[in-house]
Amino acid sequence: MLNVDLHCHSSISDGVLAPAALAARAKVNGVDIWALTDHDEVGGIAEARAAAAALGLRYVAGVEISVTWAGETVHIVGLHIDETNSALVNGLAATRSGREQRAREIAQQLALAGIPDAFEGALKFADNPDLISRTHFARYIIELGICNNVSEVFSKYLIEGKPGFVPHRWATLRQAVTWIRDAGGIAVVAHPGRYKFSDLAFDEFMNEFKQYGGAAMEVMTGSHTVDQYDYYARIANRYGLMASRGSDFHGPAESRVDLGALPPLPDTVIPVWHDWLP
Repeated sequence: MLNVDLHCHSSISDGVLAPAALAARAKVNGVDIWALTDHDEVGGIAEARAAAAALGLRYVAGVEISVTWAGETVHIVGLHIDETNSALVNGLAATRSGREQRAREIAQQLALAGIPDAFEGALKFADNPDLISRTHFARYIIELGICNNVSEVFSKYLIEGKPGFVPHRWATLRQAVTWIRDAGGIAVVAHPGRYKFSDLAFDEFMNEFKQYGGAAMEVMTGSHTVDQYDYYARIANRYGLMASRGSDFHGPAESRVDLGALPPLPDTVIPVWHDWLP
């Protein structure tokens, strides 16, 4: 059975390891097919592809696009994309453009909460300043000794209703799926178990996703609990979607699941990679 991991992040976005180091970790962990899916950025793909080729690891070009839908942030993964496609490249650039201003507003809010110099502190952890994110603020707050881990920082400072939360308007669902399809890729709903939609809103979201040409859903993901695996396998089948598998790995000390360490997909679903193989 193939070990496929189609969701992880490098230091190009909010991961800890460089793309080549991720490729090496995937190989050591027995991954057969691997995708790097940085947030709103394809700048790590060339390094990831070259490192994977040198290791004899099959590589799939990917991205994870931030979307605002019904006032909530959701993520859409694109797999098997052409990262040079102009519609995708320009769309991602537009999506990234508001991150610095949002980060400065987060820092202002954190200063009022007694955490000074947070923008400069977060920037130390961001290899790509254009993609400074809440995770980089979390690492700075941990460095200060205020919290012990990323989850604690988010729950105390960075989620809605907490002192460092600043909303951001991302791409629309139509835009994200269209950019992925224009780039020859497959659009995948990332970690659906994380979204706090009502049943009615979730159904509307999924139908809209399919209407625009979305084709798959993550079933096995590091963001899901064990009891959610079979549940989202049934949901994928209900909406006629293929199933994907990805750890959502960010770093050795931060991620619940390592690269390639998830259980296999249930045999009741069609894997998103089913027609990629000879």
